[in-house]
Amino acid sequence: MKTRIKEFRAKYDLTQEKLAEKVGVRRETIVFLEQGKYNPSLKLAHDVAKALKSTIEELFIFEDD
Repeated sequence: MKTRIKEFRAKYDLTQEKLAEKVGVRRETIVFLEQGKYNPSLKLAHDVAKALKSTIEELFIFEDD
């Protein structure tokens, strides 16, 4: 899975730490999400999208293996 979280964070001048605080997770979770190493729950994906004024579809690119 690929994400555009880093791109949207930059757009709103948010650090990984600030985004993590807004979403209620640790910074490491944001790091793993950005690297595509962690598949978020639907709630987490929704919370991240909301924090970045985006949609799940815009942020997360799901690829068929």
